[in-house]
Amino acid sequence: MSHGVPSVVHGTGSARTRLAVLVGLIVSLLTLAFTVPGAAHAAAATGTAKSAGHLTHPELDWMGSTVPAHEGSDAGSGSDTAVPMATQTPGMDVSGYQGNVNWTTAWANGGKFAYVKATESTTYTNPYFTQQYNGSYNVGMIRGSYHFATPDTSGGATQADYFIAHGGGWSADGKTLPGALDIEYNPYGATCYGLSQASMVSWIHAFANEYHAKEGVYPVIYSTYDWWSTCTGNNSGFATTSPFWIAKYSTSAGTLPGGYTYYTFWQHADSGTFPGDQDYFNGDTTRLKALALG
Repeated sequence: MSHGVPSVVHGTGSARTRLAVLVGLIVSLLTLAFTVPGAAHAAAATGTAKSAGHLTHPELDWMGSTVPAHEGSDAGSGSDTAVPMATQTPGMDVSGYQGNVNWTTAWANGGKFAYVKATESTTYTNPYFTQQYNGSYNVGMIRGSYHFATPDTSGGATQADYFIAHGGGWSADGKTLPGALDIEYNPYGATCYGLSQASMVSWIHAFANEYHAKEGVYPVIYSTYDWWSTCTGNNSGFATTSPFWIAKYSTSAGTLPGGYTYYTFWQHADSGTFPGDQDYFNGDTTRLKALALG
């Protein structure tokens, strides 16, 4: 994103949270003011998606950017001293919001992996992707990329293809993690993007199956338990294929979605030692490398 206001762009996680909450409130008010009753459901029923032109601030849509506004003020402050359930490997996720990241420092501070936002919908690519994706790799981290989903703008398979074509691919080199699907609260309107639970499940399956068909591995799925329960009916149909990345800004990862008995990644804070959000991989570096190998 633009760095015209350095104090905001390079601020703390709490500043990011306040900005995200403010944007979310403004969007919600505008949605209430201008939405024609029943329009979203009619569009979903007919399979008509909104134009990606309504993505007015993709540079502000990072993993977890919508969580504090929907899951309480405490969700945004997080805890940088989460209680481990097993050996936990520390890492981070970043987006264009962070700009050029000092990867040497992040590595020196103990970061072992990084996920980098690559795309959103079929119109946005992170302008800092190359510096972030290659930079994390060059210092020794295992890295991967993620796609911010907007299920009301195009189909799941279409967005998976766009993601793959713009940095979301996977290779069995032991240093590249499977791509991740960031599916969370809609930053532009209705929580579930105007889709029924069944339609949302179908959309996620379309994305995951297309990614698997093209890359040979299933994507990691990132979400919160609350969103997953609300928008998919706590569907358990992904637990045998896609690793789950739970977002829970607390001292424990909390309840997991249907079918999952453990999390693979846990986003436990929106600020801390590393740039961007603070994450754990649920295992040691040997298991992390195994995931990277597929």
